[in-house]
Amino acid sequence: MRIRLAYGVDGLWIDLPDALDVTVLEPRFVPALPEPEAALRAALAEPLDSPPLRECVRASDRVAIIFSDITRPTPNHLLLPAVLEAIAHVPREQIVLCNALGTHRANTPEELARLLGPAVNGRYRVIQNNAFDPATQLYVGQTSRGHPLWINREVMAADIRILTGFIEPHFFAGFSGGGKALMPGMAGLQTVLGNHDAGMIDAPGATWGVTYGNPIWEEAREAALRAGPNFLLNVTLNRDQAITGVFAGALPAAHDAGIASLRQSALVPVAAPFDIVITTNAGYPLDQSLYQSVKGMSAAARIVRPGGAIIIAAACADGIPDHGLYGELLRSAGSPANVLAMVRAFDPPRQDQWQAQIQALIQLKAEVYVYTDGLTDQQVRDALLQPCHDIPALVNDLAARYGPGARIAVLPEGPQTIVGVGAA
Repeated sequence: MRIRLAYGVDGLWIDLPDALDVTVLEPRFVPALPEPEAALRAALAEPLDSPPLRECVRASDRVAIIFSDITRPTPNHLLLPAVLEAIAHVPREQIVLCNALGTHRANTPEELARLLGPAVNGRYRVIQNNAFDPATQLYVGQTSRGHPLWINREVMAADIRILTGFIEPHFFAGFSGGGKALMPGMAGLQTVLGNHDAGMIDAPGATWGVTYGNPIWEEAREAALRAGPNFLLNVTLNRDQAITGVFAGALPAAHDAGIASLRQSALVPVAAPFDIVITTNAGYPLDQSLYQSVKGMSAAARIVRPGGAIIIAAACADGIPDHGLYGELLRSAGSPANVLAMVRAFDPPRQDQWQAQIQALIQLKAEVYVYTDGLTDQQVRDALLQPCHDIPALVNDLAARYGPGARIAVLPEGPQTIVGVGAA
C-alpha cells in the first residue's frame, strides 16, 4: 500500500506491505470554494449575529486586526485584503496589524512579507506580540478561573478588534480559531501560563474536539469577549490549504458555526485501538518544529493501544526549536515520568511546560518514534523520543514484535483528524 504523508512542503511517500492490516484514517475531503475572495466579501457583508463589518467600524475608529503567525497555514494574504477593503473608509494610520505570536518567536521580515502578501506588506503598521515584555501588556482583570488577564496594549487601545484565523482541531483547546487569536495570540506571559498550566492541561475536557466544558477553550473565549468590541473572520481549510468555508460576525456565533461545520469532516470514529499508529503534523507550516509536532503525536495517542507504538513524520526545519523551554524541560527531566512530576510541581508555571506535559502523557501510554530530516538522532533522543530512518522497516519490525494480526493505522494529515475509539 502506497500512502502519501503530509510532511514538510513536498510530502513523504511510504510503501507498506499489502500483507499488513493497515487502515488509513483522514478527514472527509471538502472541495475548495470556487471563488474564495468573493466568499470572504460576502461573509463580511452578511455576517452572523452582527451588522456588516463596514457598519461596525466608524471612520474615526482605531482598528486592530489580529492575524496568525508563521506556524499556521492561515491564508492571511486573502483574509487581510478582504477586511481592509471592507473598512476602506478608515484612514490607514488608524489601523494596526497585529501578529498573534502568543509565546512563539518573532517572525522575520521575510516571513512577515510572505504572511501578509504584496497587497498588504509595507502599507500598514505591523506589531508582533511580545508576551515576555510586561511594558507591552495591559492588565484588564482576572478571568473567572482566577488567572490574570494581560492583553497587548495596542490591541486594547483600539476601538474595535478584528480577529482573523482558521479553525482546525486542537489537542487541548478543542478547536483553534475564535478567541485564541487574542488569547494566547496577543496575551502576556502570565496569562498564557495560567491558561496552559498543569491543572488546566490535566482537565478531562481539555482535549480534541471539546469546546463547552473545556476550561482552556472557555477561558480563551472569555478573554476575547472581555477585551471589548470585536469582530471575527475565520475560515476552514482542506488538505491543500484551500478555503472550504468562511465564518464571519460576532465571535460566539461565527466561531460556533465554523466549529460545527468542521466537525462534519474532521471526526473519524474507529471500532478499536491499534497496535501501531503512523501520524504526521499536517506538513508545512505546522511541522516546522518538534514542539509543534506533539499535536500529531497526541492525535495518534487517541487510538493507539497501551503499550503500542506511534511513528510521527515531521520535517522539523526549525529544529526543536532553539527558542522556548520545551527542549530544555525534556532534557533536564530525563524521563516522561520525571517530566510530569516536575511540571505538576512548578509554581509558577513555566513557558512550554504544556507541550512537555502532553508529550510525557503520550509516552507513558506508547513508544514514540520520530522520522525527520530536521533533527539529529541525538536531538531526538534528548527529547526522550526514538529516532526512525525508515518507516516501513520500523513498521515491519514492530508488527513482527506484536505478532500476527497486528493492527496499523495511518493518519496522513495527523492533527487535522479527530480520531477516537467509538467516537461519534
